[in-house]
Amino acid sequence: MKMSAAALTVGSSLDRAKAGYKEGFEAIVRQHGGLVFSIGLHFFGSSALAEEIAQDIFLELHRNLHKIESEAHLTSWLRRSTANRCIDTSRKSSYRSEVPLSDTFHPATAGAYSDPLLQETLRKQVAALPEWQRAVVILRYQEDLDTEEISRLLNIPVNTVKSRLHRAMETLRGRLEHKKVVKI
Repeated sequence: MKMSAAALTVGSSLDRAKAGYKEGFEAIVRQHGGLVFSIGLHFFGSSALAEEIAQDIFLELHRNLHKIESEAHLTSWLRRSTANRCIDTSRKSSYRSEVPLSDTFHPATAGAYSDPLLQETLRKQVAALPEWQRAVVILRYQEDLDTEEISRLLNIPVNTVKSRLHRAMETLRGRLEHKKVVKI
């Protein structure tokens, strides 16, 4: 069923996809592909692995589309599924110790930093964090979610989110101060 691009609005893409329209699902992938890819890229620092995770997440979404209730639920589901998939992949394959940071890595907030060496050092240090700490740091500072939203996404208590963020920030501070790079 072919539809015009104008007929595929943000609010209707989910309904169209659930009704079986291929274009509806394609619109969802276009609208949310960057979010999924960005979480994977920040987690692993590998665009190839981020693409693989994004592909798996959207395949899983296609299989579970009937369970998605709204656009907000869709966004929440994608964030939670992506974060959990990153953690699972990291555990299964020991990617934590092998985090190559590509020269093609360009986060959406790259313009906000004036020191590219500091930015690179910080990315490396975040990539070296344990999976759960890395996930909450990415969801908090890349996705700009508050601790309550992260708690709901990862299905963990708010205090656990706070303690993981606190430990992650202490680890980052210690590593960066040790290198005499910056005080966070």
